Amino acid sequence: MAITTNAICNSFKQQLLEGVHNFSTAPAGNIFKLAMYTTNATIGASTTSFTTGGQVTSPAGYTSGGKALVNTGTSLASAVAITNFSNLSFTNVTLTARGALIYNTSATNKAVCVLDFGGNKTATAGTFTIQFPAFTTSAAILRIGNA
Repeated sequence: MAITTNAICNSFKQQLLEGVHNFSTAPAGNIFKLAMYTTNATIGASTTSFTTGGQVTSPAGYTSGGKALVNTGTSLASAVAITNFSNLSFTNVTLTARGALIYNTSATNKAVCVLDFGGNKTATAGTFTIQFPAFTTSAAILRIGNA
């Protein structure tokens, strides 16, 4: 099975109600990381924690587990709560990635969401940048609102 869709991890939904994740900005908030995966990865809505299976490899610039994200905080507007992250770049890398996993290192690497890039994306001895959407109620990477 490959990464086929963007998904909020099911376990994350329950953990929100249990108060496991804190998206406040540093230093009070949790530390979230982004790890990248190949088409061989089996990650999706049922993923419960960070896994090394199917993770990308690179001769330099990418290490197992990925990189820490910079949380842009939380906001509430029009009955929608949001959080987002700053863009994240991996420099001097040669890699191919199909998707990524955001996970919480402050909570024993619990999974938050899976990102599907829609196809393989590559960098050759260059910079691979994950561009997050705008910090708005209609675009932020994580949004909670009325259905």
